[in-house]
Amino acid sequence: MKRFAAYDPPEYHNWTADPALVKACRECITANPRREEVIRGLGQEQLLDLYAGLLRNRLHDIMLKRWVKSGIISKAWLGVGEEATTIGPVHALRRKPGPDRDVVAPMIRNSGACHEMGMPVADIFRSYLGTADGPSKGRDLHVGDLGYGVLPPISHVGDVVPVISGIALSFKQRGEDRVGITWIGDGSTKTAAFHEGINFAAVLRLPVIFIIQNNQVALGTRLSQHAAGSFEDWPAMYGVAGGTFDGNNVLDAYAATKLAADHARAGNGPTLLIAETFRMGGHATHDEREARSMFDAELFAGWGRRDPVGLYEAWLEEEGIGREVMEEIEARVSAEVEAAAEEAIASRENAMPRPESAVEDVYA
Repeated sequence: MKRFAAYDPPEYHNWTADPALVKACRECITANPRREEVIRGLGQEQLLDLYAGLLRNRLHDIMLKRWVKSGIISKAWLGVGEEATTIGPVHALRRKPGPDRDVVAPMIRNSGACHEMGMPVADIFRSYLGTADGPSKGRDLHVGDLGYGVLPPISHVGDVVPVISGIALSFKQRGEDRVGITWIGDGSTKTAAFHEGINFAAVLRLPVIFIIQNNQVALGTRLSQHAAGSFEDWPAMYGVAGGTFDGNNVLDAYAATKLAADHARAGNGPTLLIAETFRMGGHATHDEREARSMFDAELFAGWGRRDPVGLYEAWLEEEGIGREVMEEIEARVSAEVEAAAEEAIASRENAMPRPESAVEDVYA
């Protein structure tokens, strides 16, 4: 895809596929026969839909960074480098409108879950701009809309875990063939709500998937500073199914989640998955310099070579999908995001919240 010198991480500016890493991605897929079977069952339309989702997620974040740099917003929480950890799992769920649509509960940097569940990209931008015609009616930039199966994030990290477990309990009680999913940062795993929510789901064998999005840092706390041991041991600790997937490989992410969803629909309870990935920036756009001072440049360089968009493009080419096909998709998605941004900016001009709306839809 096109690289943007002003907005992309510097490691992405002159990105080229490392043959050894492309080979490693392919070996990652073939190493697990069950996951490989899932991936080989995907048709070209589904493979390209995954590609469009990765691009939409990346270009959404680039637009937000453009807005920060031009003063439209003050800061943004981006998921650059982690897109596959969001897009792969969401595509493994039931996303079409209907009574059997699954429910996702993203963190703020899993915004890709919103548009891949069907939310208009313009509505996601409106949430950042605080317009009255946005999903939260101007109140909050934590984006979601249950009409699309998206539970908005809760600012208190970890607290969404018991909420999505409660939603999964409702599926079970009503006999619905539906699954809930949420992502938890490595830092959020230290909260009481995280442990209580997973334990609750495990005891009641609820149809829910938890993904620990291990991007190596929680705000300013490096993973090496935690006293938690390996996340790989955690599923057994709770008595649930589990596994690890490559958070920069959208196909591995898809397959691991698809198997977890099948496991849940069969009545076998939760799955706790661990996604190994890396955040190519700060906690938000305001502290990117601080984030880079926490780690050696070599770490950013290593993860920069594993750009999930670029690696998937290389895999698609090896599968015989031409560059011109991907360029057509990129042009379409880019136009979609640009149009959504213009639409949201127009809302800021003519659809700001009324002051008295601050006390509407408030419950005590």
